[in-house]
Amino acid sequence: MQKPYDPVPLGRLLPLGIQHVFAMFGATVLVPMLTGLDTSTALFTSGLGTLVFQLITGGQVPAYLGSSFAFIAPIIAASEQYGTAGALAGCFVAGLAYVVMGLIISRIGIAFIDKLFPPVVVGPVIMTIGLGLAGAAKDMSAVHLPTAMFTLAAVILISYYGKGMVKIIPILLGIISGYAFALVANWRYPELGLFLNSQGQDLFQILKQTPWTPALPAYFNTLFHAKADTLLNPANWQLGAILMVAPVAIVTMIEHLGDVLTIGRTTGRDFLASPGLHRTLLGDGIATSLAAFFGGPPNTTYGENVGVLAITGVYNPIVVQVAAVFVLIFSMFPKVGALIATVPSPVMGGVTVLLFGMIAAIGIRTLVERQVDLSDTRNLIIVSTVLILGISGLEIFFLSGMGLGAVVGVLLNLVLPKRITEQTAQSNEQ
Repeated sequence: MQKPYDPVPLGRLLPLGIQHVFAMFGATVLVPMLTGLDTSTALFTSGLGTLVFQLITGGQVPAYLGSSFAFIAPIIAASEQYGTAGALAGCFVAGLAYVVMGLIISRIGIAFIDKLFPPVVVGPVIMTIGLGLAGAAKDMSAVHLPTAMFTLAAVILISYYGKGMVKIIPILLGIISGYAFALVANWRYPELGLFLNSQGQDLFQILKQTPWTPALPAYFNTLFHAKADTLLNPANWQLGAILMVAPVAIVTMIEHLGDVLTIGRTTGRDFLASPGLHRTLLGDGIATSLAAFFGGPPNTTYGENVGVLAITGVYNPIVVQVAAVFVLIFSMFPKVGALIATVPSPVMGGVTVLLFGMIAAIGIRTLVERQVDLSDTRNLIIVSTVLILGISGLEIFFLSGMGLGAVVGVLLNLVLPKRITEQTAQSNEQ
């Protein structure tokens, strides 16, 4: 039986929760911006989905659920052909696929997981989660490299030299430091446009014009009043849209397993045993279906927040639960969301360099601690292939990125025979 998590004092709990909010915010709002969904709704369904996941998993897994990038292209394609509600129907069914897989695993157990995902596969798959996000960190940092590097340096120095409370909130303090640097840089060189959005609008003007009045996300008015463009309208459940979006669940379930294993390696716990893979899949699936019903993008466990866990060493799930409550509140206060949106992308770029690198380092640690012999040609082939396919961007039969690397890694592990050493052969003969 796993030991309980260390308690987190209230004085530390709130800033730790806010830190997780900053870690997830940029990626979570980017997905609805790219797909045409409502940003406030995406925040609401992210916070709600995280709390649902925590409830179903018994509050054992310190995972935060945010908007899934894997569904961006299918949602855009399905929306163009069948409308937004049609795309959301596909997302809803994708969540149900998680539920079905969870029920299957609850029946047959997870013994096959160890066979399909030994350390030689898990290690590089975890590495591709971090390395696959490197492009996003680069793009954000490239907007203004000095700001990104200053932020990165601040996070590193605080993480390494910080004491007490300071040491466990390096991300939050790094963002504040980078924000201050960006303000000075933008004042000195206004042509940098660090506080403009992608449409060239002044973020501070948007903040000033945004009301303090709390309100439910705009989609809710449509859901419970107009209904025509929501999942409450049977006409929006179109097979073509479902077939365009729902199969992505095959890939994201593999990503889910990789994330759960990554969180387990980070915290030193076996979440496949307790609460069990069937419950984490069930939590993720129901969170995704709920998100689709309320008009948000599908949810997924977030690597950014895993990076925060690795840096701070605070693993108690109550921290991400508090973050989820903050996000729910923020989604109903447009002013707060507008304030967070003023954080320049190079500030987040500097932070994510370290966060994503931490995830990749966890994969390396898996190989080292489990003593995977890379002088063995079989192991070298598997690790090398998973790494390159996982970060290459190649797409084969709807599989790409970490999903493709994981599938190929599993197949190679099953197909390539293990070399039996002389010592093993002798012990078998005995």
